[in-house]
Amino acid sequence: MGERRPVAGTPLADLPVDPALTADELIGNGFRDYRRYRFTLPGDDPALEPRENDVLRFGRVVAILPVDLVREEVVLIRQFRLAAQLANGRSSLIEIVAGHVEAGEDLAEAARRECLEEIGVAPSALVELFSFVPTPGASDEEITLFLGLIDAAVVPEHAGSAAEREDTQPLRVPIDVALAALTKSQMHNGVLVLALHWLALNRHRLAEIAGK
Repeated sequence: MGERRPVAGTPLADLPVDPALTADELIGNGFRDYRRYRFTLPGDDPALEPRENDVLRFGRVVAILPVDLVREEVVLIRQFRLAAQLANGRSSLIEIVAGHVEAGEDLAEAARRECLEEIGVAPSALVELFSFVPTPGASDEEITLFLGLIDAAVVPEHAGSAAEREDTQPLRVPIDVALAALTKSQMHNGVLVLALHWLALNRHRLAEIAGK
């Protein structure tokens, strides 16, 4: 067989599609809605039944990698996650700041609020890096990652939103130590892993990215 070649002119990028929804059913609600959709895609055989997907409607999320450029530290957090307990029994996770975007908030506002809640410090500046969908097969969650510039010296030992019964332990970590831990595959929070890989690739130009 001959070698398959890419189609000329096809962009290596996510593209829009126009599905036709035939049903939208609420099958569970709690912290977020869980909905069942039936739909057809352009080109589907009309003689076939519509496709079916169940989707957790999670929505927009911000994540922030807090960095102290002067001290060359990142501020991570440790907190309990029940889902991680169910997955692998290791539920005291190392993470970065992250949280849901509330109604009426823009992304930067949500990022500042989450930093205050989870590490007790507001960033002096925020740089939006990129957005991604972590589990598109099951959820509409879309996460936007920010670089946050902070003064690590004023980070408290404990933080978290009392209203949400959230108990977070901020951790001041030298960048070298964080990247070394990444190579040992002992931290499994996906947003953290992605953020630290970005840091490893861009560490040499953090000041440039931050406009410093």
